[in-house]
Amino acid sequence: MRRLAGAWPGWPQLGLAFGLGAVMASGQEPLGLWLLSLLALYAALLLVARAGSAGRAAWLGLFLAGGYFALSLSWIIEPFLIEPETYAWMIPFVLVLLPFGLGLFWALAAWGGYHLGRGVRSRVLGFGVLLTMAELARGYVLTGFPWAMIGHIWIDTPVAQSAAIWGAGGLTLFAVLLAALPAAFGWRWLGLCAVLVVGLQTWGDDLPSPTYPEAPAIVRLVQPNADQQLKWDPSRAQDHVQRLLTLTEASGTQGRPDLVVWPETSVPYLLNNNEDLLRVIAGAGQGGQVAVGIQRVEGTRGYNSLAVIGADGQLGQLYDKHHLVPFGEYIPFGDLAFQLFGLQAFASQQGTGYSAGPGAAVLDLGDKLGHALPLICYEAVFPQDLRAAPIRADWILQVTNDAWFGTLTGPWQHLAQARLRAMEQGLPLLRAANTGVSAVIDARGRVVASIPLGVSAFVDAALPPPLPETVYARFGDLPVLLLLLALAGALLSRRLRRKA
Repeated sequence: MRRLAGAWPGWPQLGLAFGLGAVMASGQEPLGLWLLSLLALYAALLLVARAGSAGRAAWLGLFLAGGYFALSLSWIIEPFLIEPETYAWMIPFVLVLLPFGLGLFWALAAWGGYHLGRGVRSRVLGFGVLLTMAELARGYVLTGFPWAMIGHIWIDTPVAQSAAIWGAGGLTLFAVLLAALPAAFGWRWLGLCAVLVVGLQTWGDDLPSPTYPEAPAIVRLVQPNADQQLKWDPSRAQDHVQRLLTLTEASGTQGRPDLVVWPETSVPYLLNNNEDLLRVIAGAGQGGQVAVGIQRVEGTRGYNSLAVIGADGQLGQLYDKHHLVPFGEYIPFGDLAFQLFGLQAFASQQGTGYSAGPGAAVLDLGDKLGHALPLICYEAVFPQDLRAAPIRADWILQVTNDAWFGTLTGPWQHLAQARLRAMEQGLPLLRAANTGVSAVIDARGRVVASIPLGVSAFVDAALPPPLPETVYARFGDLPVLLLLLALAGALLSRRLRRKA
């Protein structure tokens, strides 16, 4: 610890690192300034490689991440403003702890990357390789949080189509490669970088769109736009349900839908002992199935669920969210935390938090609709959760309540990650969001129909067809991880040979 404290680079350099991290974040949605992000990454790689010691490199990596995550995750304060009288005091802690907590991954990468090399060139490459590994690791460690990965800067470009081969980790590696080559070998490598970008852009642009069947299933996405601060007000519960019912039974341009989808926790009542409500919902569906986000209890446990209601008003299939948001949907050691500090998860209306469901599942919705892989909100940011499904689905169904994320950045980043999941899996994804953005996304990740943010409305669309199983769907992050380990091993071997 003394050695680390003695390696303090000083505030000017740390301020520069923090600023470069913030500029790197400009590549994330909704700005999407990927070229500016790459330029900042280029400067950051050189800054860390020239740190002068591994300890200084670690400090610079930490503050680089601090700036990056402070801006890209700025939406994180929004949940604390839903009930500010209870939670607003936590905002200063969250603004520091989350960016710099995630920054520990980058600090370790900077420290290790410095040790992998003996000069600026090899240290640039070492930090680049380990930074990509760190970005992969934060999607898994401590339940994972792969939001705003560096590779996400490509989502709104044709380059993102390569995610079908190598996923978000490969997109991150590609971004780091484009910044590291000129940083390590000089600006003469810019030509190669330009060729790589143009080549992937052209390839992605030229991919054909999926071909629809002659009589596709019609799905209606309902977006009620319920104010999060009023959503659980008992005096407004009936009005909220009536808004959902009105949108469900409204006439559309494509006839009666085969399936109507309501967002996450859109029903302000429990599923338990509400048979009359199920019959009313089925009546609004007018012959189609209705999938609703709803809470339920089983004994002393509460669940964030997706319930499919048949045309006869009976409960059909049920899915319980299994990848829960720490502190948002459950509190680690929840009972003890509630007793000692009165802490309760934001989203849960039952007890101190939700309980996790048994795991990934696939819903059989009949011959016309096929098999759907359900995701509830946050689960759409974890590609490994989709690959954990027992069988390959025909499409992905995400219900979410992005009212928690505000209106500036969070909903757009969440939508972008849903698009990336579609590209990785080669599966269409239908997304019903409380306040938006609700969207129909084809298997290439292209939005073919949507409802704008902050609007109460519905959209009917034909269910897009799936593509054949992708390379990423079959092998996941393993190929990229093996490549990164090989690169790190080559750098380490080179350093050891020079040392000998």
